[in-house]
Formats: sequence, structure tokens, C-alpha cells
Amino acid sequence: MKRLAAALAAAWLCASGGAAVPLAGPDQTLIDGDTMPRKLSEFGLFRAGGAQLVDGVTPYGLHTPLFSDYADKARAIWMPAGTRADVDGEGRIAFPVGTVLIKSFSWAGQNQGKPVETRLLIHRKDGWAALPYVWDADGHDATLAIGGRRVPVSFTGPDGTKQAISYAVPNKNQCKECHAEAGAIVPIGPKARNLVFAPKWKAFESGRFGWPANRIAPLPRWDDPESGSVAQRARAYLDVNCAHCHNPKGSASNSGLFLRWTDDPAGVNYGIGKRPTAAGRGSGGMAFAIKPGDPDHSFLIYRLESLDPGIAMPELGRGAVHKEGAKLLREWIAQMPEGKNN
Repeated sequence: MKRLAAALAAAWLCASGGAAVPLAGPDQTLIDGDTMPRKLSEFGLFRAGGAQLVDGVTPYGLHTPLFSDYADKARAIWMPAGTRADVDGEGRIAFPVGTVLIKSFSWAGQNQGKPVETRLLIHRKDGWAALPYVWDADGHDATLAIGGRRVPVSFTGPDGTKQAISYAVPNKNQCKECHAEAGAIVPIGPKARNLVFAPKWKAFESGRFGWPANRIAPLPRWDDPESGSVAQRARAYLDVNCAHCHNPKGSASNSGLFLRWTDDPAGVNYGIGKRPTAAGRGSGGMAFAIKPGDPDHSFLIYRLESLDPGIAMPELGRGAVHKEGAKLLREWIAQMPEGKNN
């Protein structure tokens, strides 16, 4: 809970890198248009001179976030005045046109914790547009990197190990690959079961979201044993980190490996006792994606713990192994009785 609270606080207390001069507010005409501004500041989502949000842009968090090279991620949402997001009984959120989902990536040991990258997911009339911006060295503004970029990043992992990676800012096509559903770009993280607002933003949540009468149960927090069993937390981790591609409408549909939280029973199609279909050398010569009771011979673990571009999963979005996430999945597989689905 403390970690979640800190992440939520970081979303609205990003270092400004200069005097925090408030703007009039987001430029809705620019948001709704079809242009790709060269500078992030042109949208008016942040106060002049840094990464502090303007009034009206609301921070949010996730129960279980996507792993991205141990980055601290500050998330926020802008919806035009007078609009709301409708939520159906299955927890799907229909964000109104004009919505902007904002995600800034930073590391405590990198440039005094100032953001390295900010990604915008903008809902325009013809669908969602993904725009990555890399922050300038002085931290006062960020520049569009439509073709992607490599940024050297240094940080200390949770285990105290110092790491240096070449952080990959995705290009426009890579954004679409991860966010694709039946060929269209859609949001990944902010689903009803995963979305969480700090207490000070509850009025925004209740007033701007059309929740169904029966609220969907929240997703367990992968790293909080009090939020669910090992199996539940492992499945939550796979849903957030893998299921945006590993679903029947995703970019990994040909694998036959589907890892959604509620829609996929934990059987062969979930990887348990599943032989490789489209894994190539990613199987490591192993017979099963998940071999109950034997994480060392489960190629799902093999791929999560690899940095080889031809083996590593996810294919995009990481240059470091998430040791803690892999440990949880190892524990889950080790607990599975042989020959029994979990």
C-alpha cells in the first residue's frame, strides 16, 4: 500500500525543473486535431518549464502495473469538460473522444528523478493515437520521438544491484503492436479492475466515470500477499504484462497462449501443459510453456528471464529482467500439482 501511495503521489508531484507557471489548461483543439506537435508543452498538459501537471489533469494509479525496466511511472488522465467515461458490466471503459492518457517514466538515480520519457495516448475521432516524447536534458520540455530512441539509463534495483541499460523509447509502430486489439490501438492499463485513484481524487472518479451498479472486483496487487493468493497474483501479473498481446485479438494470437485475467481458464491455452506453437527458439528446447511443479523446465519462465532479443518476453518494453515478477511466477508454478490445472 505504501508503494502504491508513493506512486500516486509522484504522479502529481513531478519535479518541475523550473518555475511552475500555470497554463490556462490543455489545448483541446490541438488534442482533437490530427497533428503531432514537436514539443510536449504545446498540449498544455504540464505547467511551463517542467513535468508538473496543470489543474484539471488527474493522476491515477494501477493495482498491478506493467513492468518497464524498474521505471517509476506517473500516470494521469485528461477528459474534456462535460464528458465522462462509461464502464460496462465487464469492466471495459469507453473513454470519450478528447481523452488523453499520460504516462511519464523516471528513475530515482537518473537526472535527479526527472522524467526521461512521457507517452501520450490520445483518443481522437478516428481512434487512439500514441505519441512518445523524450525529455530534453534540462528537463524543461520533451521532444517528439516518433521513430523511437535509445536512452542510457542507470538505476539501482530493489535488491540493491546497480544496473545500466539502454532504455528503448518505442517507435509509433511498436506502440501499435502492444496496444493493438483487432488491429486498432486501445489503452492497456486503465481497466476498471486495475484502475485506482487516491482519496483526494475520488470525486473525479465518481463524477466522471459511469460505473455499473455492481462494481467489478479489483485486480490483486502482484507484490502484495494480502491482496490475493500466489496463483491470483501470478495471474494478475500475466494479465497486465502479457495479455495485451496474448489474447485472441492481440498480436500474439497465433501462439494459442492466452493470459487474460477473467476470460481464459487456467488450462492448456493458458500455458499449463501447452506445447510450443509459435515460440521458435524461445522454447529453449522445453516441452511446455508451464510444466506444473517445475519452473526450471517451463519456457514461460525461460523467456521472462532472458534478455536475448529472439527469446525474451515481452518482446518490447524491457531491457532488464524483472527478477521479482519471475520469482512470483516460479513460486506459482512450483506449487502446481503435476497433472492438475491451477
